[in-house]
Amino acid sequence: MLQQIGSRSPHRTENGLYDDCRHDWWTSGFWPGMLWLMYGLTGKESYREAAAPWDGRLEQCFVQPSNLHHDVGFQFLPTAVLHYKLLGDSEGRRRGLAAANFLAGRFNLAGRFLRAWNQEKAGWAIIDSCMNLSLLYWASAELADPRFAQIATAHAETVLQHFVRPDGSVCHIVRFDPASGECLEEIGGQGFGPGSAWSRGQAWALYGFANTYRYTGDERFLAASQRIAHHFLACLPDDSVPLWDFRLPEPAGEPKDTSAAACAASGLLELAKLVPYPQNRLYREAASRILLSLTDGFANLASGREDEQGILREGTGHCPEGVNVNVSLIYGDYFYVEALAKAKGWYPDVF
Repeated sequence: MLQQIGSRSPHRTENGLYDDCRHDWWTSGFWPGMLWLMYGLTGKESYREAAAPWDGRLEQCFVQPSNLHHDVGFQFLPTAVLHYKLLGDSEGRRRGLAAANFLAGRFNLAGRFLRAWNQEKAGWAIIDSCMNLSLLYWASAELADPRFAQIATAHAETVLQHFVRPDGSVCHIVRFDPASGECLEEIGGQGFGPGSAWSRGQAWALYGFANTYRYTGDERFLAASQRIAHHFLACLPDDSVPLWDFRLPEPAGEPKDTSAAACAASGLLELAKLVPYPQNRLYREAASRILLSLTDGFANLASGREDEQGILREGTGHCPEGVNVNVSLIYGDYFYVEALAKAKGWYPDVF
């Protein structure tokens, strides 16, 4: 992939080839994040040399017109912050803290949520934001400043109250009145519709609440991660790779989402670190089943598809709009590599 992709910013494949997205797109941190993971695993300088320039490229989105939003955690944790963690790079630290300041500025005091997206969506919050909270917790610890952590925990509490259902399923989008903070409605978003269970959203929440517990020690967030994990695992088909939504009225023939599987596998390994034996075996073994299934049944190279630039096929981006269905997705590839790094015993705590 390093030889094929070079300095492009990939998001999804078309005819087997990765595209080149603008740098303010929410997925821009995953390709350099994969390079940093591989550098950490192998020590090969070629990975470091390719990954290092991305910090500065992404920083330009702060000083030029851009569409940065709640996903700066996805963009700067696997790049600038990981650069700092691995090599002590002071510029990486500075850029990561700038991103945390930007994210903290999106906090809506009424309703206690981080605003999702831009444009006309002033009162929208989404489940994906659970994964971005780690940027705020990292900044809080780095600066010994509790404000970042307070914002992250307030948002996590709002998600716990309004997004997580009693059975462990979650919704994708909740709309609030940004002036009063009143919760107005649930929106299906990238799931089938209101009341459904978008599988990648389940994975974001599973992994995100595990991280929140790791940073806070608050048992509510551990219980939420476990409840969501149990719902996710209970809904998996025999091959352990989910359909794009767990509550499809007619699931036969519907697309899978390998990115949801990969993210969940990494989250399950994170969760396994947080609970004692023998409970942790449930999560480790489930992650192993998912990774083995992805490797044996959905990895391009294992299937002899050497002309494909992505690692995993059958990713689903936005099925209701028919966008990026049955493709390789860079975040699916990233979390697959991240989960394998964890399975090998290397825990960088990227998120």
